[in-house]
Amino acid sequence: MDIKGMITDRAYSTYESQLEKEVRSGDMPGHIAIIMDGNRRYAEEVLGEAPVEGHRLGRKKLEEVLHWCLDLDIKILTVYAFSMENFNRDTDEVDYLMDLLEQSLYEFADDPDVHERKVAIKVIGERSVLPDRVVKAMEYAYERTGDYSDHVLNMAIAYGGRQDIACAVRAIAQDVLDGKVDVNFIDEDTVSRYISTTGMPDPDLVLRTSGEVRVSNFLLWQLAYSELYFTDVYWPGFRHIDFLRAIRTYQQRIRRFGK
Repeated sequence: MDIKGMITDRAYSTYESQLEKEVRSGDMPGHIAIIMDGNRRYAEEVLGEAPVEGHRLGRKKLEEVLHWCLDLDIKILTVYAFSMENFNRDTDEVDYLMDLLEQSLYEFADDPDVHERKVAIKVIGERSVLPDRVVKAMEYAYERTGDYSDHVLNMAIAYGGRQDIACAVRAIAQDVLDGKVDVNFIDEDTVSRYISTTGMPDPDLVLRTSGEVRVSNFLLWQLAYSELYFTDVYWPGFRHIDFLRAIRTYQQRIRRFGK
């Protein structure tokens, strides 16, 4: 019998319970955005497996984190699922990731908890560069959950923050040419109405796993006043206690918004 392990597990369980109680008593972020990083390194360094195993476990972790958010009644979860730069990876890896994304969209759209909690499944990004099977899965998720508004799972697929802003600028320019927008009245609110997350509040907390300390072209417009949190835990190994620590850190910060 591993007595030391049992004592450690019990100590962690007690700490987690206390931490969760503390977090639940504080102000909860309404919108959390996550850069899910470290799948390949987790597979290779922790498991001694091929990188694809890390992606498979990362997909399962997203399902867990969604339910953690629902349990705390966090309204919006936005995740960086696949960047435009990710297309530069090996073709076999990209194809595998596309398969996982397709599977995830169908499974989330059919998840009973998603329907019970009325979670809208949305995708932001450049759909024109995605395989037809992924686009069909996106459309299926929208058809199944598009009428919901209590919670949102926002998946950034084939997404880039600079691309997002450029698309908004093109759309505004076209509406100026068409006489729908007066160029003299373009301001921050105008851009926000044309950005991919229009209608949603900006993230309160942006979290990145894996130890990297950068935002990697994610939600560049939207994170202007977000609280940033970086953890050295790889995404598949991200625990509930790590999630609670991130939220507690957010709660301990004073958000002045320049005031």
